[in-house]
Amino acid sequence: RRLIRRFSTTDFGNKEVPIAEKQNLVNQVFSSVANNYDLMNDLMSMGVHRWWKDEFLTDMGTFDSSTPLAFLDVAGGTGDIAFRVLEKYRKEVPSYSTLRNSLKITVSDINSEMLEVGKQRALEKGYEMDWVEANAEELPFEDATFDYYTIAFGIRNVPDRLKALKEAYRVLKKGGRFMCLEFSKVEYPGLDNAYSLYSHYYIPTLGQLVAGDKDSYQYLVESIEKFPSQDEFADLIHKAGFEYVNHRNLT
Repeated sequence: RRLIRRFSTTDFGNKEVPIAEKQNLVNQVFSSVANNYDLMNDLMSMGVHRWWKDEFLTDMGTFDSSTPLAFLDVAGGTGDIAFRVLEKYRKEVPSYSTLRNSLKITVSDINSEMLEVGKQRALEKGYEMDWVEANAEELPFEDATFDYYTIAFGIRNVPDRLKALKEAYRVLKKGGRFMCLEFSKVEYPGLDNAYSLYSHYYIPTLGQLVAGDKDSYQYLVESIEKFPSQDEFADLIHKAGFEYVNHRNLT
């Protein structure tokens, strides 16, 4: 009699790996790239990621000081989105300096090295926020805690995306907003081929030259290719319980 063991698998770049192993592999990638992460984002996107993030913040609308707001930024290690949220709030709510309790920002990441980079940056800027090392699939927060859940360029690295989305739904208050910024399929004819050449040849080479790590950046390229299409991911968000789901392409 033969005993056949079956494992649930998921993508790790172009590889199929047991779902239980993906998180450790992803952790190794981001531990390797943590200190050069923001610089490499600038170089890989030629600075365009800054505009994408500006648009992401614009889609939040104008903040209102009449009700305290709680933000959770998941996979937010280096603090880039959280800092932008704080700066936007300060600009739009002039009374922020006297209403410190009107805004609470929590940055969550499963990778301690990424969090340390963010904490140091926040210290240098004088920004106050909470930093929590946590798995997006098992968040250590009570139900209905946050008004906003943001995740930028992080959901594709989560082994069980549906489980993470259900956690997002759980920790959001009724009427709260889930906002995701992520790479997906290029829908402009011709640009898809150009991007494929750019990403496969330029980005890993740049990773080797700047960060001394070609393999990690090769994974990042492959993880983008394996991510679902815009409509497929929207369906997954619906499946997690969210009612009003839409997306827009930035590039």
